[in-house]
Amino acid sequence: MVFHLDKCLGCHTCSVACKNLWTDRRGAEYMWWNNVETKPGSGFPTRWEDQDAYAGGWRANGKGLELRSTGKARVVANMFHHPHMPTLDDYYEPWTYEYEKLFTAPQGDDQPTAQAVSLITGKKMTPQAGPNWDDDLGGSPVYAENDPNLAALEPEQRRQLFAIQRMVFFYLPRMCNHCLNPSCVAACPSGAIYKRGEDGIVLIDQTRCRAWRSCVAACPYKKTFYNWAAGKSEKCILCFPRIESGQPPACFHSCPGRIRYLGVLLYDADRIHEAASASPETLVETQRSMILDPLDPEVIARAERGGIPTPTIEAAGRSPVYKFVKEWQMALPLHAEFRTVPMLFYVPPLTPAVAGNGAAAHELFHDADSARVPIKYLASLFSAGDEASVRYALGKELAVRQYRRSMTVGDIDRASAEQLLEAADCTVDEADEIYRLTALATANERFVIPPAFREEAVEMLQDPLEHKQSAGFGFLARPRGQK
Repeated sequence: MVFHLDKCLGCHTCSVACKNLWTDRRGAEYMWWNNVETKPGSGFPTRWEDQDAYAGGWRANGKGLELRSTGKARVVANMFHHPHMPTLDDYYEPWTYEYEKLFTAPQGDDQPTAQAVSLITGKKMTPQAGPNWDDDLGGSPVYAENDPNLAALEPEQRRQLFAIQRMVFFYLPRMCNHCLNPSCVAACPSGAIYKRGEDGIVLIDQTRCRAWRSCVAACPYKKTFYNWAAGKSEKCILCFPRIESGQPPACFHSCPGRIRYLGVLLYDADRIHEAASASPETLVETQRSMILDPLDPEVIARAERGGIPTPTIEAAGRSPVYKFVKEWQMALPLHAEFRTVPMLFYVPPLTPAVAGNGAAAHELFHDADSARVPIKYLASLFSAGDEASVRYALGKELAVRQYRRSMTVGDIDRASAEQLLEAADCTVDEADEIYRLTALATANERFVIPPAFREEAVEMLQDPLEHKQSAGFGFLARPRGQK
């Protein structure tokens, strides 16, 4: 998946579409499988990026990888009290309003009001927080200054970011990353969480979930939730019933800004551990290097020998995700340092220039280092601190934008625009392709979904003696489907 942040409107239509479809049930009131955050900002749940507090994801210990949140010696004790488990206050107490009072209140001189009522206790309450409580508050000392990514900035950069003349914010839509090295899967003692081999979607088997809640703490993105009414963990399922029928997920389909792209990536599974264990400065490049060229005859032959259906291989050759991530190198993973190898990538946003910064103050275009959001901040978000990856992506975005203006408006010299493309490691043909996929792409170009072939996946589970499933930490688990 790719989210193009330079196009996000912050309208929350994706969140509402998901909420209406999946999390309008009792016990799921506080869940937002898809949410849109304002950055700089503290996010949902509050300060979810601070793994010193939440201990999510993996830690490289010199010998390999280990879960931060749990382990064989801690899993049982953590069931009764987990020191890194987010609380309801970290999310928010969901509420509704007494709307019926607006219609049933007796006639009087005052306008009737609908007071807030907790969806959990049923008692009247005063809302104190919400999933987008800091929406659009990019310069707020209450919310924006609590953003953990600001720790990467120098004191002067941080001071300037919150100066009134350069206040700025952008939107960050978030959902389950359906990672290649998911810590939620590894943490589950019941083996209830699994990654589907045919499409990579991470799911929770509700019949096997035993409410250990290890997955909630282990996910560094906090996209696994506990349903307090059902006693089960739940998470984004990437609308797999829609995927299986050739439709994009609801949040993808409903996005007015068309910022979302979905496609097949072929990758070398033998290199997952290498990609997750790489040094921080090479995490992004190592993950990118494991993605294979879907048009390479050798890759196609290996995929066919591996049992990947031909329509899936052909879909990989048309994947918009491959172009953004591998071919153009414009899309980056969110917090690669969590080492889950996420499969949701972001094209970083362009932001206005710093006022009074020379030519950048009055010119339409400016270089990435003159933007109000510092490169260091974006690198903390999208490249584990590697500024070169962010600078490369922003440079290509800016060059394509100037090139298109030279063609449509004409106030920029065409030759100069092409020189800027060359400096940004972008050809004219590539610029035209980036422009089309960014601005003019049809739904079929943005969402390349192959047939599901569920019958082949089900066949893998027919013989429970041959296809055993192991639970987290090596606990013995019954084969799926066996009682």
